[in-house]
Amino acid sequence: MDDLFTAARAAAPAQGPLADRMRPRTLDEFIGQKHIVGPGKLLRRAIEADRLTSSIFWGPPGCGKTTLASIIAETTRSDFVKLNAVTSGVSDVREVLRRAEDAQVMYGRSTYLLLDECHRWSKAQSDSILPAIEKGTIRFIGSTTENPMIAMTPAIVSRCRLFRFEKLSREDVKQAVRQALSDRERGYGRQEIRLDEDALEHIALVANGDARCALNALELAVLTTPMGADGESHITLEIAEESIQEKALPMDETLYYDMLSAFCKSLRGSDSDAALAWFARLVYAGVDPRIIVRRIIAHASEDVGLANPNAMLTAVAAMRALEDIGMPEARLPIGQAIITVCESPKSNSVVVALDKAFADAKKGGFQPVPMHLRNALNEREAASGIGVGYRYAHDYPGHYVEQQYLPDEAAGTPYYVPSQQGFEVEIRKIRAERHKEDPPEAHP
Repeated sequence: MDDLFTAARAAAPAQGPLADRMRPRTLDEFIGQKHIVGPGKLLRRAIEADRLTSSIFWGPPGCGKTTLASIIAETTRSDFVKLNAVTSGVSDVREVLRRAEDAQVMYGRSTYLLLDECHRWSKAQSDSILPAIEKGTIRFIGSTTENPMIAMTPAIVSRCRLFRFEKLSREDVKQAVRQALSDRERGYGRQEIRLDEDALEHIALVANGDARCALNALELAVLTTPMGADGESHITLEIAEESIQEKALPMDETLYYDMLSAFCKSLRGSDSDAALAWFARLVYAGVDPRIIVRRIIAHASEDVGLANPNAMLTAVAAMRALEDIGMPEARLPIGQAIITVCESPKSNSVVVALDKAFADAKKGGFQPVPMHLRNALNEREAASGIGVGYRYAHDYPGHYVEQQYLPDEAAGTPYYVPSQQGFEVEIRKIRAERHKEDPPEAHP
């Protein structure tokens, strides 16, 4: 006869959160990640054959990392131990390793060690399991939302196969919600619940690829919606909007750099819409807008340069506006600077010129400054020839006169070559009037 505690344990799953109750139990129930666990894919074959080697599951929250590890625990013939890097120390790992060695020696069974939030482990903690991984005493499965190449010790990463999990699609999230509504054992299949299509669409949209978030919203909506006279609970769009909060954009280090890269490449690629979209997402995720404006200023020179000198003025003005009036008002001048940089003709002639000049400077071998360019500090130095022969440009027609300004070792070297974009077309004309023959631009 079952005691009170046995009955309580049996009832616990049905009383737990919906997201936990609906956690897939088999690979066939698993939602998303078809690129790694779809039919015939490597990870699926390894799991089904119980041949999965040490691995790291890396991806955003709610995409199925822990769920897949639980499926492995259910389907494998090996022992399975789960630890959390936040609460587990070296002593916990040593106990797991001791049991794993016993299981291997006495019963010939392998042991999987699932470590949630594995990026939080220190080097000492990570080093404690390296010998066991190498000997095959344990098969390590790390689960993390951070890029393991950055956040984890190289020794661990080099011994594991990385599997990158992608954010669930909107249809994947909808599928998870529909399954919860129809499942009679773990979900709401025994209840009369009608979820409007626009309510489902809203939940899937705001969940932003996080199935756990969507199921939590569905659970709250069901629990707080009274049953109608017909015995049905009707979840409308209004109820769905109240049940799911606006989801904050997760911003780990990898996503930050990826989004900033996309923003910069959109500036260079002259796509105002894309640049504004990435700007909005970066600000929404909490990135300091000063970082963004610094990139706008840099690209105003790097990618626009003298093709439109006003782009730099607009970018610097945006920084000043940010300092003076702050956000959110500064969004307007920042947006203006973004659009100016995007829509300006593009030229990297400034970058190319500087790169050439600095590359030559790095070579060394400097010759003395030409005598006519030197500064005579007194009459005695002037009498020795310092500064003699220098021609003052404003004394000549057009305020220009030809003479050598380059160092002797760089004489005849063209660093700056104007492009044929925007204002640089005018610069080419002015230089031609000064008898400077510019070579054709590599990519006119």
